[in-house]
Amino acid sequence: MIYLASASPRRQELLRQIGVACVVRPSRIDEKPLAGEAATAYVQRVALDKARQVAARIAAEGLAPHPVLGADTEVVCDGAILGKPRDAHHAAEMLARLAGRSHEVLTAVVLLVGAEVRSALSVNRVTLAPLASGDITAYCATGEPLDKAGAYAIQGRAAAFITRIEGSYSGVMGLPLYEVGQLLKDISSRG
Repeated sequence: MIYLASASPRRQELLRQIGVACVVRPSRIDEKPLAGEAATAYVQRVALDKARQVAARIAAEGLAPHPVLGADTEVVCDGAILGKPRDAHHAAEMLARLAGRSHEVLTAVVLLVGAEVRSALSVNRVTLAPLASGDITAYCATGEPLDKAGAYAIQGRAAAFITRIEGSYSGVMGLPLYEVGQLLKDISSRG
C-alpha cells in the first residue's frame, strides 16, 4: 500500500493496473518553473516537492507510515515546458505548435520511504500528425485538453492524432509503470 500524492484518476487507474493499492492524498504545491530551470530538473523537483508535502501532512496527521509516490508529467517542445492550457484558446495554440512534429513528454516519479528518496525519469518522444484547424477546434470543444500537459490526452480522443511514440505509453499518460514497478520492487526486496 502506498500514498499517491496526486488526484489524477489516470495515475490511480495505472497503479490499479499493476496491482498497487493506494490512498489518494493530493498535493497542493506551486508548480511554476523556476527561472532558467531545465525541463528535466523541473519535473524531478515538482515530483519530489509533491511527495514531500504529502509525507509531511501524513506525519502531522499521525497516519500510518507507508511509501509516498509523487509524479509530474510535462510536455516539452523546443526546450519549452508547455504546462496545462489556461483555456480552450490556449489549448488550441499548444496543439497547433505540436501538430506535424515530435516533442518530448517527461514524467518524473519519486518514492519516499521514510527519509529515503528514490526516483526515476521517463523520457518519451511523441509525434503528432499535421492537424487542420477544424480538428484542433473540435478536439478543444470536447474539453479533454483543458487539464492535460501539452493540451492532449494520449489515452483519450487525441490518440487519433498520434503517429508515433518512442518510449513508455504509461509514461506519456502520466505514470511510467515500469519505473514505478522497479522502485516498488526495490523497496520490497529490502524488507
